[in-house]
Amino acid sequence: MGAGRERDPDRFHEECGVFGILGDSEAANLAYLGLHALQHRGQEGAGIAATDGSTIRLVRGQGLVGDVFGGPEIAGLRGHAAIGHVRYSTTGEDSLRNVQPFVVRYQRGQLAIAHNGNLTNASLLRDELERRGSIFGTSSDTEVILHLVAASQQTTFINRLVEALSQVEGAYSLVLLTEDTLVAVRDPHGFRPLVLGRRGEAWAVASETCALDLIGAQVVREIEPGEMVIVDRDGVQALRPFPRRPRRACIFEHIYFARPDSEVFGMSVYETRLQLGRLLAREHPVPADVVVPVPDSGVAGALGYAEHSGIPYQRGLLRSHYVGRTFIEPSQQIRDFGVKLKLAPVKSVLAGKRVVVVDDSIVRGTTSRKIVRLLREAGAAEVHLRITAPPTRGSCFYGVDTPTSDELIAHRHDVEGIRTWLGADSLGYLSLEALRKAQGRDQGRFCEACFSLDYPVDPRPEDRVQQVQLFGRERGGR
Repeated sequence: MGAGRERDPDRFHEECGVFGILGDSEAANLAYLGLHALQHRGQEGAGIAATDGSTIRLVRGQGLVGDVFGGPEIAGLRGHAAIGHVRYSTTGEDSLRNVQPFVVRYQRGQLAIAHNGNLTNASLLRDELERRGSIFGTSSDTEVILHLVAASQQTTFINRLVEALSQVEGAYSLVLLTEDTLVAVRDPHGFRPLVLGRRGEAWAVASETCALDLIGAQVVREIEPGEMVIVDRDGVQALRPFPRRPRRACIFEHIYFARPDSEVFGMSVYETRLQLGRLLAREHPVPADVVVPVPDSGVAGALGYAEHSGIPYQRGLLRSHYVGRTFIEPSQQIRDFGVKLKLAPVKSVLAGKRVVVVDDSIVRGTTSRKIVRLLREAGAAEVHLRITAPPTRGSCFYGVDTPTSDELIAHRHDVEGIRTWLGADSLGYLSLEALRKAQGRDQGRFCEACFSLDYPVDPRPEDRVQQVQLFGRERGGR
């Protein structure tokens, strides 16, 4: 777990973030900046692998990007290309050996890989590879891809990679690095985001556009689901080697995960969250004196709710950004002290007021219950909870750290039962229909399984290998 950041058990958690760049002598430094912009996607570990054309070097560690690369570590990462990763573990334990990128040497040379997502058939593939003699050094599903590449009998690196990825199911946005080639690839459903950018003569890829913005790169376009982008000394080539699948981008990127200043899946995150708030106010109006966000993820939704309802927006809860891991509890237990460390009520905003409090989701419900109690203790006359997403009824299997379904409060109770347990005067969730309306022209192209329980990829797939057309392309292969 990263220093200065506490794992909140009552949230869905960011999956991971990836970054890659080729064609700049400051590649490792730019990768550091890109990872810093993606820090919200993972705080447990960070790593950068860089190549000078002959050797791939790696630095990785546990903690935040600034902690891992806070000294001279990055100076040894020389070269014109680099990939990086920030980690929040969804598979594999929290340990240094699972921090990416992974760098391996096999018969064709060196290879580095960084992965955002989760392979739903990883355990099946791993069992089969181990039966064939493979020895795994990590508990990460990402390592399965490396073993499949190494086991392939194809003659080029690109064909080896295509054959390997044709055997996996689930979610992956990958960046890979050989001694002279950068590859970025998204799974055919496009669960996790990935964008392509350009900085002078250099090409860059990242999980979100905010990373490209920070390094001064121009956003070129989204890497499409099922697309493989190959960058080397000859330029950029895009391939579509996999069978087409219905697009199912993760809607939670727009609800919670992505930074508000990013464009994800071709849509502004901030504008989407504003629209979710407006639609929420339309569906669940209530007479009130003030609209208050749960910071920071509820801010844009609360602004949208206030705009549509005409109720004044106020910062009635202030968030502390200096809460680390909580090792010490008071000897005489202070009720809800964990929430009070993170959120401080502004009594002058809340006292005697009918308060609409806007948040992005309710998972287990324990934090929301404490927030309702905190607002009442600060003098709120009424507390009306509004959520800019539908009830979360199912777990995610595509790269998001979620509780089991039985732990989700909306799996066990209806809305009235949840309201009663939370102690709110009223509770309103955004409907699935309104969420789809906010998707605009992309309606029907998002994964909503955590709300609808309609999973686009079976979380328990049969062990199967798909056939795929391969490319007789030598350039960039090793």
